[in-house]
Amino acid sequence: MSTRVQRETADLSAFPDLVVIYLGMRANSLKGLGRLFSLGPQIEASVKERPDGLLLHERLMYGLFPLHVGMRQYWRDFESMERWTRQMPHQQWWKDFLRDPSGVGFWHETYLRRGGMESIFDDIPEATGFLRFGKRVQAKGPMFSARTRGGLAGEAPPPAVVEE
Repeated sequence: MSTRVQRETADLSAFPDLVVIYLGMRANSLKGLGRLFSLGPQIEASVKERPDGLLLHERLMYGLFPLHVGMRQYWRDFESMERWTRQMPHQQWWKDFLRDPSGVGFWHETYLRRGGMESIFDDIPEATGFLRFGKRVQAKGPMFSARTRGGLAGEAPPPAVVEE
């Protein structure tokens, strides 16, 4: 009995500004394992709230030794994704990480349907993704912002005001 392959594709014409972002978190120490396990439920709760512009969130596993987990997200446009990163809880996660990485490395790679790609690698001891073949440069000056790394015009929105 012969079967035929059922070939399908996705019509993305309704999403001209689609952005796909891969994110990874790597436990660089035993302390990092605890940090990863505490962040997982927080991230899941934040995406269940369906931030404006988030079309899909998927969990990924990159490796077990060392533990390297991540996610793939599809956003309607870069502005929606960028706006979410300036709000809570993401804003607090980032502040906490920059103050004390707690044994975790973080990276992301962003792909824009209209063209452009960008990435960041923080405390990732072994090259992954773009770093495996691209030239390493410091993420400062024009390479500091995802917007400028991705070749996008305009300025990032200011961080959301957080009431204490």
